[in-house]
Amino acid sequence: MKFTTFNSLKSRNFRLYFVGQSISLIGTWMQKTAVSWVVYSLTQSNIMLGISVFATLFPTAIFSLFGGIVADKYNKYKVLLITQIAALIQAVLLTFAVVFFKQDSVWFIIGLSVVLGIINGYGSPARQALVKDLVEDSKNLPNALALNSSMVNFSKLIGPTIAGFILQQFGDQICFGLNAVSYLTVIISLLLMKLPVFIPKAKISRDIDDLKEGFQYLKKSELLSSVIIFTAFAGFFVLPFTTLTPIFAQNIFKGNASTLGFIDGSIGLGAFLGALYLASLKPGTNLNKILTINTFIFGVGLISFSLMDTLPIALTFLIIGSFGMMSIRTLTNTILQINVEEAFRGRVISDFLLVLASAIPLGSLMVSSISHYIGVQKMVFIEGCIAIIISIFYYIYLKKKRVKHIKINKSIHTTAVTTVQT
Repeated sequence: MKFTTFNSLKSRNFRLYFVGQSISLIGTWMQKTAVSWVVYSLTQSNIMLGISVFATLFPTAIFSLFGGIVADKYNKYKVLLITQIAALIQAVLLTFAVVFFKQDSVWFIIGLSVVLGIINGYGSPARQALVKDLVEDSKNLPNALALNSSMVNFSKLIGPTIAGFILQQFGDQICFGLNAVSYLTVIISLLLMKLPVFIPKAKISRDIDDLKEGFQYLKKSELLSSVIIFTAFAGFFVLPFTTLTPIFAQNIFKGNASTLGFIDGSIGLGAFLGALYLASLKPGTNLNKILTINTFIFGVGLISFSLMDTLPIALTFLIIGSFGMMSIRTLTNTILQINVEEAFRGRVISDFLLVLASAIPLGSLMVSSISHYIGVQKMVFIEGCIAIIISIFYYIYLKKKRVKHIKINKSIHTTAVTTVQT
């Protein structure tokens, strides 16, 4: 039996991308952990935590629409390189902000988070769409996307754990500074790539026309639109549980920055294991079925985590839940990438990012506000229940769709037989 988990790494360009992004994302998650810790430590406010998440993700959602158009029209490689350089500058400014303003740095952090959100709005569609160009054999695209998710979630495991230690021993400015340095690795990896010469479109259409065309294409595809609707519900009601981790660290488990590192690191470990599992799936696997089952596991894990007051046991259930959570981010993206036409890839990905990146920050505001009144444990318990409900409804939808498909095929077959007999 062939070992296929790392097939896409045979491509030189994807290897460079994988290594550069791996290091850079560790810095990104160090910064994310540091931002959450600093904001909650200085404000002691659940709502401010929600605002800090909203500040980064919502601008990403809005500008990803234009980012998708840019990715379809122009050189995705150059767009990604420019946005990575811009993100490096943002990280340097953030480091200066926490060094020079200290106790008054919260609003500087939030303002620069908005800037990063705008940068990501243009960079994320280009990065997602570029993956296909980096893999020499198109059959390895699902594997590349799963490994890409493995990379993201390995960084979620390592980054917060390192950040927790550094926050405790050296201070937040070191976390922000190391993130700035980490951007150099992805920039260097991009510069070392050898890609075919980009051929620009002969005719550049208006952005608004491209936008409408992308929405119309998505509307016509029941498969693509159903996946995005699934992502919207999960992104709004369930995924924002991560906003509450600093509160769990300080108030539920009576810990410090290292405790937050363990909690966020456990989320990363579970998601990393989930991504490795997805990377090992055989070609032809029913991805929708896996998506449904893993979302159910995600819900059970969150419910169990919310009921625990002992940290090691709680982290065990959090790892299990995060294993299931990975499918919501990875399989939805994979299903879209496999089934979308090349001419619409950037726009469909941007629509996906728009939904995900707007649902999570809006959900974070809702979750942080409600948890202020009912407590974080009850809030996460409710989110786990909603995840289970979403998985059940999606299962029912897929079952009805399968029955409908069988009836249509039977009808076509009957018509064909009648025609032949006639």
